[in-house]
Amino acid sequence: MKNTYIYIMLLGSLFLSSCSLDTEPYTELTDTNFYKTPKDALTALVGCYDGLQVATGASGAGLPVVTEVFSDNCFGGTGNADAYNFAALDEFDISRAPSFVDIFNDNWVAYYKAIYRCNVLIQKMDQIEWNGDDALRNAYESEARFIRGYLYFEMVRLWGNIPLLTEPSTENIPQAAPEDVYAVIAQDLQFASDNLPNVAYNNVASGRVTKWAAKSLLGRVYLYYTGYYGKSDLAGVVTKAQVLAHLEDVIASSSHGLVDDFASLWPVASAFSDIDFAGEDNKEVVFSIKYTYTSDYNGNTDGNHWLVLFGMREYSYLPYGNGWGVTVNSKLWDAYGANDTRQSTTIISVDDEDIPFDKIDNQREYTGYYNKKYTPMSMLDAEGNTVSSVNQYGVNDFQINQYQDYVVLRYSDVLLMAAELGSANAQDYFDEVRQRAYKTNFVAKPVSQANILEERRLEFALEGIRYYDLLRQGIDTAASTIAETTTLLSGGVAETKTISENNIKTTKGLQQIPNTQITLSNGVLKQNTGW
Repeated sequence: MKNTYIYIMLLGSLFLSSCSLDTEPYTELTDTNFYKTPKDALTALVGCYDGLQVATGASGAGLPVVTEVFSDNCFGGTGNADAYNFAALDEFDISRAPSFVDIFNDNWVAYYKAIYRCNVLIQKMDQIEWNGDDALRNAYESEARFIRGYLYFEMVRLWGNIPLLTEPSTENIPQAAPEDVYAVIAQDLQFASDNLPNVAYNNVASGRVTKWAAKSLLGRVYLYYTGYYGKSDLAGVVTKAQVLAHLEDVIASSSHGLVDDFASLWPVASAFSDIDFAGEDNKEVVFSIKYTYTSDYNGNTDGNHWLVLFGMREYSYLPYGNGWGVTVNSKLWDAYGANDTRQSTTIISVDDEDIPFDKIDNQREYTGYYNKKYTPMSMLDAEGNTVSSVNQYGVNDFQINQYQDYVVLRYSDVLLMAAELGSANAQDYFDEVRQRAYKTNFVAKPVSQANILEERRLEFALEGIRYYDLLRQGIDTAASTIAETTTLLSGGVAETKTISENNIKTTKGLQQIPNTQITLSNGVLKQNTGW
């Protein structure tokens, strides 16, 4: 039986199927006549990047949003009259929205489509005539393997138990052991670390994977795998010492660094602070997924479709654009010290900014706080009206035309990971991150595991990192930190909100396998506990 989790439209993979019986077609591309030249390989590699863009930006539930909802940073929020699917995710309780059995189905399909593209290109490397340019071959293979490794890392953290395909296939296979998936991720990232060009990051085309991105992602994978699963190395492939050496190499050789002003990292935050935006390719961005404004409803899916969820509910107020109202937990606002400049850069505070927000009756789980790092942006048009910033590009759909990139890895993360792994320079790395946050009010704090993890909470809040930082400290720690009972306003009326510690422990922090995929697999796929 065929399963849609590995279904891929060949046209989408840059090939057209042939109806010829015995002869090779002359006018149609196939996987035998296409993969011949480096130019063909580059075209296929672009298809891999496109698969990554679609899977992470325009398919299903956006992980940068839902992972914040899973964590203690955000509530599910959204509209007071909306379905309760986000509440089900927030509370790890499918009984809150029992009909939502396919919350992540679009994600699942898009991930495997993208992985299929990567697998095809990797498999066809020997078919291409490289004319002795081994460096180019290794670079293209490294980029494809990085993308595959990144996609599998997102999937295995989300679901824990997934089919592992390293070759193009439509076989209906059972879920692999997580250790086997992590071994492939580690091998892919190690290969990319070893074989991508050893040049400064700004000598690589914008949006392309670099050696430094591969080394940095290897650090994140190592910390999560060893923490969540209680292992001493990364699936028997990479040791702690090797990972630290990779991170030290990024620090010493990549030319990455911290930008001077934290607010300049984010388009809306920089506009709020009246400073110049540092740009999408500033020196702190180690790897980002690129989006643009050209999405439409005719198959073009180049935009950041999840960004709108973080915006204030149905309300624009310069420089903030209209959104769907995932709300920020007040505990995050309160976690920042009085002199920490990251607080007002990270979070929109309706009261502190005197925003005349008048949609409380439409908002579920209102807290008065929203995400400022990732939120739609507004601007004034020629008549002085407040409109979405997407309008400046000749488009007008604030839902799908959002163009802000998703920054996967920042240089500050590299510094804190290296410190956490025991670098001889740990205190200096830790101080460097905190000095920027506190500026002239900086007071040194001793580096320690606990202090690093708390710093990560503040530095990377609302960037899709917090939840996994909690899980890698152990499910008991994650559950007790996320669980709470509080009072929130929904439709302007106070109601009790409860997130159960037991629900988080029961699911082990993993999410629902799409029911459609279980059905199509004829029961080969098994649902995660608690869903």
